[in-house]
Amino acid sequence: MIFKKASLLIFLLISCILFSCRNVAVPKPKGHFRIDLPVKQYVLFENQTVSDIKMPISFEYPVYSRLSFQQDNGNKTGWFNIEFPAYKAKIYLTYKDIKNDFADLMEQTYKMNVKNHITKADAINEQAFNNQENKVYGILYDLKGNTASAVQFYVTDSVKHYLRGSLYFSAEPNADSLAPVIEFFREDIIHLIETLKWEK
Repeated sequence: MIFKKASLLIFLLISCILFSCRNVAVPKPKGHFRIDLPVKQYVLFENQTVSDIKMPISFEYPVYSRLSFQQDNGNKTGWFNIEFPAYKAKIYLTYKDIKNDFADLMEQTYKMNVKNHITKADAINEQAFNNQENKVYGILYDLKGNTASAVQFYVTDSVKHYLRGSLYFSAEPNADSLAPVIEFFREDIIHLIETLKWEK
């Protein structure tokens, strides 16, 4: 009887020693990849011609991006992009001359910026721009949540010039993991707006 108790005690002691020293598997929390972002530097975009349209605008855009220009089957459009290939991101830009169609352009902007994203967005915040010296007026839209486009904007002088832009990523929308990159490119969009000038 004493032998059985001693054996049981030794067994329990060995079990405690073996199992207490063992590493317990603990699930790791979800994380995000570290994203290294470049130093902010800009270059001037000035009086370019896109798809046979001379765009009488100038602004500064990032040196770590590249410009690409689009044509639409011979239709005259002022479509061009600021691309960030390393981040699978693009700012799609459209320049238009206002030709008694300002109300139509504003309606298109509302549909593209607000109406098309309102079901997916958790919130849409607006930041107004009012540069009277350069006659640059507009709104930047921050679309919160897992939307296809996180930042959109338009600027105009309300008489002759109109520029609209949208930031998109070639990746599944994930607001949490893209947040630092969205904020980084949002600053570049604000810099573009703040340095924008209409050529007379």
